[in-house]
Amino acid sequence: MKEKRKTPRVKHESDVTITVVSGSRYPRVIYDGSKDISESGARIHSHIFFPVDSLLRIDFTLETIRQMITLLGKVKWIKIIFQNEEYEAGVEFVDTPEEAVSKLRDYISLKMEFGE
Repeated sequence: MKEKRKTPRVKHESDVTITVVSGSRYPRVIYDGSKDISESGARIHSHIFFPVDSLLRIDFTLETIRQMITLLGKVKWIKIIFQNEEYEAGVEFVDTPEEAVSKLRDYISLKMEFGE
């Protein structure tokens, strides 16, 4: 299968705060987790179903550089892990500030250099 990712992705398991900007009838702020991350997107774990094209604001903590970043992302796909209780979503970052991209790039470089 051909790789569709634009940039390298690294394992990144941490808590995230998700604020639904548009596209969902569920609560506005959700506390869940991320599975992996790249400069262009992330895979998140949630107990809420986000329809494709939902716009989310996601607050990540990048542990190796000890910084929090906030990114805006659009849901590209959703996978049911456990019916009506657990989901994974692929999120593509949109309108990402250069400062956030730089922090992500540094974080991913460190993770790749020292192993996941």
